[in-house]
Amino acid sequence: MDLSLTEDQELIAATARELLESRAPTAGARAMDGDPAGHSAALWKEMVELGWTGLAFPEEHGGVGGDFLDVCLLFEQLGYAQVPSPLLTSVASCGMPITRHGTPDQKERWLTALSEGQIATAAPLPWDRPDEGPIASPDGTDFVLNGTAEFVPFAASAESLLMAARVDNEPRAFWVDASSPGIAIRPLNAIGLDRPCHVELSDVRVPATDALNADAAHAISHFGAAATCAEMVGAAQRVLDMTVQYATEREQFGRPIGSFQAVQHHCADMAIDVLGSRFIAYEAIWRLSANRDAEQEVSMAKAWVSEAYERVCALGHQVHGAIGFTQEHDLHWFSQHATSASLSFGDGEAHYESLATNLNIP
Repeated sequence: MDLSLTEDQELIAATARELLESRAPTAGARAMDGDPAGHSAALWKEMVELGWTGLAFPEEHGGVGGDFLDVCLLFEQLGYAQVPSPLLTSVASCGMPITRHGTPDQKERWLTALSEGQIATAAPLPWDRPDEGPIASPDGTDFVLNGTAEFVPFAASAESLLMAARVDNEPRAFWVDASSPGIAIRPLNAIGLDRPCHVELSDVRVPATDALNADAAHAISHFGAAATCAEMVGAAQRVLDMTVQYATEREQFGRPIGSFQAVQHHCADMAIDVLGSRFIAYEAIWRLSANRDAEQEVSMAKAWVSEAYERVCALGHQVHGAIGFTQEHDLHWFSQHATSASLSFGDGEAHYESLATNLNIP
């Protein structure tokens, strides 16, 4: 596995960082605070025009012809700039399962729509409670969905939903129009930047042509968790950069606090966590991009990166002192993001348990 970026990938990352840093004042977490949509419609339009929404999809379906690793570079930069966007859930959680497991007709319909900028979101079955969540019942050639999908990101902005549901205790995935009769979307007052909602389904009818197999249902969780790791890596890197810069500028006893050994140790520990997170996250991302089995790698990455990101934020607060806890400073946005992202697609404990089960560890 070669983790070095190609020239094209370096260009993708550099272009994304430049754009998102320039848009952060109007589209970042602070600017979107209190906005019902939770993301900038103007920035979303720019992303579509730049081809970000189709970066990971085949050219025959309106995409750019890249892969999952390419688009994860964008998620990393979104985390670095702390810009909330439905790009991750539209492309990673919805688009990638369709790319891998959809029928030719489904790919043509749905990937083309996503490439053209349709906002979609996915609702996986709970990682640690796969026997819970919505239930789908066969009804002739159709399916009828009932139940509640919890903490669905950007659901209020989504035009389509990729819903995981159980059919006779086996997972399936269903593409559902968000305006379908029987769907009620209830926004939640949560700390996450992705405007999570509970999506309540009451006798929602889905034709068989809009149903995907069990592999697609599992892929929602795998691609979503790996993409979230990329986002957390970028955010942790930003916290490290902010902290090192502050330590070189803030003076105490007539010298920069970065000259004190205790502060240096904190920054070194943060750097180790960021580097380790990048390696373990992109190993899982690379395996998914190469269409290899990555279930263990995704669980290892999600468990490690979730905890490492929270450690990085905690040490960043210690170095910043009181200023890092104020409303005027940006550090607290990253701490909120660390809390919510660590829970998305299963927390560390759930993934450690999954990994132990996969490795037959009692």
